[in-house]
Amino acid sequence: MIKVVRAKLHGIRVTDANLNYQGSITLDPEQCEAVGILPLEFVEIWNKNSGARISTYVIYGERGSRACVLNGSAARTCQIGDEIIIAASWYCQPTEIATLKPRVLTFHPDNRVDKTLCYDVADHGDGRYGFRILELDEVEAV
Repeated sequence: MIKVVRAKLHGIRVTDANLNYQGSITLDPEQCEAVGILPLEFVEIWNKNSGARISTYVIYGERGSRACVLNGSAARTCQIGDEIIIAASWYCQPTEIATLKPRVLTFHPDNRVDKTLCYDVADHGDGRYGFRILELDEVEAV
């Protein structure tokens, strides 16, 4: 089994940091649903501003809020406005890699969705693979 990216929110900005909470990251359920991130799912978070890397679980906030709130000890890893990457993963057999189509959202500075992307791996045989990033309309055509 290998660990691979299953879903990603790329370049979302931190809207708040709440140190006095039990922990986790609060996200807009609409954005999570668009890529398939579930409540209570563990995610990796990479802060593009500071380089901090943490792991925590997702809780859903208010639908349509575009919230991205680091809670508890995770609040110490960011500042409001920091651009972060949130990645969910799963385990699969290497032979399954070409069947996966992870969804990725990119964002405007106000956390409106800019683009919906898909990672596409092609199995060329003999252990060789191709990789490309497709926009949503390209994904639907494939």
